[in-house]
Amino acid sequence: QVQLVESGGGWAQPGESLRLSCTASGSTFAGYTASWFRQAPGKEREFVAGLRWSGGNTYYADSGKGRFSISKDRANNAIILQMNSLKPDDTAIYYCGVGRPIQSSVATPGSYYYWGQGTQVTVSS
Repeated sequence: QVQLVESGGGWAQPGESLRLSCTASGSTFAGYTASWFRQAPGKEREFVAGLRWSGGNTYYADSGKGRFSISKDRANNAIILQMNSLKPDDTAIYYCGVGRPIQSSVATPGSYYYWGQGTQVTVSS
């Protein structure tokens, strides 16, 4: 079984940065798409950013465009989400998902086979 573990969450003030990691065990990301989703209390789970490990394609939701960056960390078999210029609306539990979605389904949670347990991000002054 593939296991995904998110880390790097915590508290930050508006304008600060956080770096989230999604580390896989039992497999590599090769041939798969890995994406970050987030879910705030009372809201639906929403897509944040995705990356095709082999092809290098990246995808971003408008919410994080220009502030967030998703990238590979081959040495640690991990997917990184660098979040800059954080806003209070970024507060949520951030989840890592892995699957093989077609391009039109990258932002669809049901397209992903494996999920981590999430890491909490809180942005407040």
